Amino acid sequence: MGLLRCVLVLVVLVVFDLKTAFGSLRSSQSPKSMKHQSYPASRVPAVSSQGLTLQKASPFQSLDSRRFAQEPLGVQEKQVLRGPVKPLDWRFPIVPEVPREMAVDFHLRQPVTPSSVAIQCGETRIHVEAHQDLFSNGQLIQPSGLTLGGCPVVGFVPGSKVLYFENELQDCNSVVMMTKDELVYTFALTYTPEAFAGTPITRTDGAVIGIQCHYQRFHNVTSNALKPTWVPYASTAAGEEILLFSLKLMMDDWSYERPSNSYFLGDIINIEASVMVYNHVPLRVFVDRCVATQVPDVNALPRYLFIENHGCLVDAKVTASSSRFMPRSQEDKIRFQLEAFMFPGGSSRSIYITCVLKATLASAPSDALHKSCSFANGWLAADGNHQVCSCCDSTCGPDGGTAAAPFGDVQWEGQASLGPVVVQEHKKTLTGF
Repeated sequence: MGLLRCVLVLVVLVVFDLKTAFGSLRSSQSPKSMKHQSYPASRVPAVSSQGLTLQKASPFQSLDSRRFAQEPLGVQEKQVLRGPVKPLDWRFPIVPEVPREMAVDFHLRQPVTPSSVAIQCGETRIHVEAHQDLFSNGQLIQPSGLTLGGCPVVGFVPGSKVLYFENELQDCNSVVMMTKDELVYTFALTYTPEAFAGTPITRTDGAVIGIQCHYQRFHNVTSNALKPTWVPYASTAAGEEILLFSLKLMMDDWSYERPSNSYFLGDIINIEASVMVYNHVPLRVFVDRCVATQVPDVNALPRYLFIENHGCLVDAKVTASSSRFMPRSQEDKIRFQLEAFMFPGGSSRSIYITCVLKATLASAPSDALHKSCSFANGWLAADGNHQVCSCCDSTCGPDGGTAAAPFGDVQWEGQASLGPVVVQEHKKTLTGF
């Protein structure tokens, strides 16, 4: 009996366990249950006993991948693509109007009558002394160009730059006048300028100085300088990308544009070259070359190329003038000084200056193609990089094999003109006794 009871209990337990196991199996094979269990299987990696990470593949992973392939973009990206597009409102930039310079109080300085000629009248002879700086402007005249009535210079006063003549009163084409009260001997001290060697220009004009020996009284003869009327003219050339290159005559202190274009021989002409930048990165301007002519045509003869070889101001070396570039104070401006000159024998006292200007990135260093060099006992650069001026006595740039343009030839070029610049001569007649 006891054995039978034990057998019945075991049968009941086995049946109950089989029923429970069958229910669990059905539950695990249902879609809902499988979907619920796929998430941890696909997201949580399994770690093997050897420390290697094993990834279980979810049975529904391929379905999610297909759904992702059909929807490659998220909801937020779809909204961006489907949103409204702002219409283009860009317009080509318009060059703004350049403000006019304010009026300045300007008076043309008249030259002072030089006291460079001294005369001593003797009983039978005349002694005349003339300083080589005949016009007191720093320009020394050539002795061969000075004569007294056709008589040449005798020589120099020892230890000085003074020329002298020593002649009889009746010599050197003198003219004698007799009046009731006096006897007058009149001579003509004549200076004929000669062009600088290798150039067609001169910085002194011809002069005739009347010399009279009076034995009873003195008499002075003078004449006033002419005051020509100025018709201003300036032209500028705009480069690409709204760049405006220009040349201006400036006051002595560089504060304003000069309201007059009249100068006397030997005066200093202050010129400012600039590039005006609109909607552009900062640029640095250079004067590549400049030529002076008597008419606006740059190819007319005579012509004087006073800046050449990519920024070498040769005027000071050729004519021993004080022409030079000023130290740079702004990247978009470069200033230089030029001693006033004229073309001898010409019918016009006006000169026209035409320059080719270049602009490079302000961050680019100067080189043999982009420089501002002056001559003063050697070549000096306006920005202190004197090494780039070493080619000024030869050929600068690719032709001379000294340099190439910086940053892949990133530069802009334009032409600017200035004129007429009226250069007046020193017209004076001096009388000595």
